[in-house]
Amino acid sequence: MSEPILSIRGLTKTYRGGTRALDNVDLDIRPGEIFALLGPNGAGKTTLIGAVCGLVRPTDGTITAFGHDLARDWRSARARIGLVPQELATDMFETVQRAVAYSQGLFGKVHDPARIEDILRSLSLWDKRDAQIRALSGGMKRRVLIAKALAHDPELLFLDEPTAGVDVELRKDMWQQIAALKERGVTIILTTHYIEEAEEMADRVGIIQGGRIRMVDEKRAMMERLGTTEAVIDLAEPLGQLPSTIAAFPVELGEGRAKLIYRGGNGQGGGRAQVAQLAQALTREGIAFTSLDIHDSSLEDIFVGLLGDQAEAA
Repeated sequence: MSEPILSIRGLTKTYRGGTRALDNVDLDIRPGEIFALLGPNGAGKTTLIGAVCGLVRPTDGTITAFGHDLARDWRSARARIGLVPQELATDMFETVQRAVAYSQGLFGKVHDPARIEDILRSLSLWDKRDAQIRALSGGMKRRVLIAKALAHDPELLFLDEPTAGVDVELRKDMWQQIAALKERGVTIILTTHYIEEAEEMADRVGIIQGGRIRMVDEKRAMMERLGTTEAVIDLAEPLGQLPSTIAAFPVELGEGRAKLIYRGGNGQGGGRAQVAQLAQALTREGIAFTSLDIHDSSLEDIFVGLLGDQAEAA
């Protein structure tokens, strides 16, 4: 396996007053992956990004990017890192093209109008190149932030809530842009309130809570290990008692004993196979049913299950 593009060890940030935003965080990011960092509000996501991007000074720990220790050789690594911040922090009276050109020069890149045009066209901003940023819609303003972050061709890109306040159509368009960046070899770290974004795009998922990393795993492996299948079977008639062949499944009777509720398996097919076996067992027992509704856990279901009430604030 290749060396991590970003390696974080023992990262801690304690603010004046004693608030600990990051608590001994260890994390490795692989080259070329999309890594989704999920957690409730105040979990430490933005602080972690800020520490890597030079916006937050850590209290303790080390950050190594591209083999450079950021505490000693920050400039060499930072020129290869891009950031799309959560807040719309840019000069609203500047034109789109000039704002992106400024970001290109900020990291010592030679002014390259053709590259700026490519970026603006890829984000459907070329027709808006001479418009002041303040005149754009919220979704277009967020696209400008992405264009500014891409202007110096970063190899590692942080997207902190990139689609916040963007409608569903624009969100899906941005998903396509992020997928295209991955195809070009850009490594992407994504935080999002929309967990379906992580489920759609991420290779791996990390869950952070209270400044600590709770879990890091391949998305598919996480869903297989922690996901479940739920099925609700409407029985033709109420059932007085479950036959032993049916009780052997993870089921219970509900709603007037006329519904059979199954919870088990996993979210990647095992549970569905067992539901099929359950349906066959019901038929063999002569127990008629009128409908069967089946649902696999989403990544959001797993997230809520792990974090409980705090997940509602994510």
